[in-house]
Amino acid sequence: MGLFDSLRRKGRPGTVRGATRQDTAHLEEWAAQRHGVEAFVEPRTNVTGTTVLLVAHDGEWTRRRVDGPDAAFDFAKRRSMPIYEVERVGYPKRMRDYQARQKRSASPES
Repeated sequence: MGLFDSLRRKGRPGTVRGATRQDTAHLEEWAAQRHGVEAFVEPRTNVTGTTVLLVAHDGEWTRRRVDGPDAAFDFAKRRSMPIYEVERVGYPKRMRDYQARQKRSASPES
């Protein structure tokens, strides 16, 4: 094994890992266990491929990679789930409120 073989196996610089079956399975299971779930498509970046952010009625959320915006819209359509583009609508307030509640409950009591 050569000195740079391990780097070659990881792919070219700038390539982004695509979605896996585990990513899709996680999204499906997560959405099935919660109600009021909405999907938000996040665009591809230099570091991460296109992702779908699922947000439940109480603001709990999860995020996983998908194979592009079309895959995200197909995912939501198959589940009759509303879907939005984060670049257009931003993140929902209930998600930010959930994050704030989680931080407060994790901080030690004074």
